[in-house]
Amino acid sequence: MIGSRAPGIVRPTGIRTTMLRGVLFAILGLFVLYYLLPLLVMIATSLKSLAEIRSGSLISLPRAVSFEAWPKAWDSACVGVRCAGLKPYLWNSVLMVGPAVLLSTMLGAVNGYTLAKWRFPGSETLFGLILFGAFIPFQVVLLPMARTLGVLNLAGTIPGLVLVHVIYGIPFTTLFFRNFFVTVSDGIMNAAKIDGAGFFRIFFQVVLPLAPSTIVVTVIWQFTQIWNDYLFGVAFTAGDSNPVTVALNNLVATSTGVKEYNVDMAAAIIAALPTLVVYIIAGNYFLRGLSAGAVKG
Repeated sequence: MIGSRAPGIVRPTGIRTTMLRGVLFAILGLFVLYYLLPLLVMIATSLKSLAEIRSGSLISLPRAVSFEAWPKAWDSACVGVRCAGLKPYLWNSVLMVGPAVLLSTMLGAVNGYTLAKWRFPGSETLFGLILFGAFIPFQVVLLPMARTLGVLNLAGTIPGLVLVHVIYGIPFTTLFFRNFFVTVSDGIMNAAKIDGAGFFRIFFQVVLPLAPSTIVVTVIWQFTQIWNDYLFGVAFTAGDSNPVTVALNNLVATSTGVKEYNVDMAAAIIAALPTLVVYIIAGNYFLRGLSAGAVKG
């Protein structure tokens, strides 16, 4: 038949495409290896004894795997004058992150819903002012926030740090939800209004169930930003109320005693595990939310 080709014959263009794809995957694999190399070094170092670290190269694999650094980093390493490991400070971060993520996400959802579907005179200006808060550097708000926490009697406490993260997170969460709710059909809203539904009933029963991907994107964003924050933690908490990032810095930067690099690396991995777990579990939903326009301008 004219225009047909014999079976089993591969066109040269197909061979070139396969070769280019293989080269691309190899280059991407090198980038992945380069990106993961610090993590691999951290894991390898945490599994070495202190004597082996001092005698071997930094990036070598452990000759004899040792887990002694991990329990010490968890419950007996000295953070300042308190030798209780990272365990109490990790719990502080959990107590901080949970309410902060929940409150900032819910407030952002309500704000985004209001600014997208219940517009009023000046709503665009208000949205611009809220969005402006996302571009204010952390350092600018330190003194005003410290003064506010002092007036509220929340200085140096975990609830005070929760309040700081909620306030600073509202511009981001409002942006995410507002950009998604703008894409929701007004016909759904009008039908609900005809049926007698009010502001909050439409929000909880009609609009919010349409936004699971946006919720996941917002939660992951807020969780990562709040958990990894160091500046607000060191500025607005003290002593036993420090989050895990501040405790990790105090453990690693200590200038007394023997420097235990394996304990430092184990502690760093423990502090980073929650964010890694969140991305592993919800990473697909995060990418889905991005592709659905959760953070599209």
